[in-house]
Amino acid sequence: MAVQEARHYGGRHGADAHPTACAGRAHCGETGHRRAVAAFLARREELAAGHGVPVAVAHSPVAARQWVSDELAQSARAVTAHGREAGLAWLTRVRTGSLAAIWAAVLALLLGQALTALGTGWTTTRTAGLCTALLLAAPLTAAAHAHRARGGLLAPLTGEDNRLSTTRAVAAAWLLFLCYALLFLTFRALTVPPAAFGLARAGGLVTVLALVSAVAVTARLVVSTRIAGRRLQKVRADRPRAADLLCDDNGRADLADVQYVLVSGAVLAFAAVRLAADPARLPEPPWSLVLLLAVSAAWHLAAKCTEGGPPVVHAVVRAREAGDLDAPIRTGDDIEIRGHGFVPPGATAPDPLTRLVVRIGPVHAHVPLVPVPGGFANPTDTVLTVPLPADVEPGRVEISVVTAAGFETNRVTVDVAD
Repeated sequence: MAVQEARHYGGRHGADAHPTACAGRAHCGETGHRRAVAAFLARREELAAGHGVPVAVAHSPVAARQWVSDELAQSARAVTAHGREAGLAWLTRVRTGSLAAIWAAVLALLLGQALTALGTGWTTTRTAGLCTALLLAAPLTAAAHAHRARGGLLAPLTGEDNRLSTTRAVAAAWLLFLCYALLFLTFRALTVPPAAFGLARAGGLVTVLALVSAVAVTARLVVSTRIAGRRLQKVRADRPRAADLLCDDNGRADLADVQYVLVSGAVLAFAAVRLAADPARLPEPPWSLVLLLAVSAAWHLAAKCTEGGPPVVHAVVRAREAGDLDAPIRTGDDIEIRGHGFVPPGATAPDPLTRLVVRIGPVHAHVPLVPVPGGFANPTDTVLTVPLPADVEPGRVEISVVTAAGFETNRVTVDVAD
């Protein structure tokens, strides 16, 4: 009863702390999301300092901890709801921005060619370049409009986890460059016959395209196979971000991704310079650069095959506070679950943390959120602390953990004393 009364009090308090929750569509989007995040952080710091806990539950550490956890879980769900609204608004801006970038690039090409033609005059090469840009801009615009609900041109570059795919982005860049080169030479051949495309010496370029395409397909196959085999945890992101191209799911820079993007970008820049220097034929990247890109791709795929891992429970012990006597596990005690992989990459936000569940025999116990200044003391990736529910019967009980990615760990048997 005390917890229910406190929860009612917390609902009123939370409504005051989150004025954007029901303020209408005027507060939606990123502004509402930022305000919700700021309110959640302020609330977490307040509760971590021991303030704001109702008097009805303050006398009971267990009830107070449960009330704090529920309060933070409700606030986290509000932040997630605002995040979805902000994500939709962001995708709309990205679609509009991508269309603007496409036609701004065409306009920049036209202005650049016009300025460089002041001294030498307009040439057929400039005409071919402009026609190629217009011909590519039209289908890209149509594709962005067709996928307007998923961010326009970001749709084919976004993986199933709603993050930008490094391998897809690299393959798309090389495909776009090759299409531009072929169309440019085709337009130029219409006015400057005979045109030697240099197809006989384009083996390196074709090999690069085949290599990056194979890497994109293989990386997707590896990830999906490891997820299906329960060897890799994936949590869906709120929205794609440019940092996804260089970072892992936790947002930290990933060396395998960084080197693949840098090497691919350097080889692509080399090919673009070759095309600009000799616009009469396809660029021919040296085989040494092709080999360098192959090594970079192998490194990237090797990292994909070894990243992550399944969650594992190593041991379950009775949580002991300072001054407590050593004793067996009994109903109502806190148990400490030790292992690794309890918090998957990308699941460190408050809302995914609330989805952590410990299966204790037939009972499913949600892991309580324990706030500390700047974060949470519970749960962590290696240790979970949960109270043993009263519904657990004494005897031998199997315990496992279900993560936010939906993976269940191995089961560890413990003895619950009378």
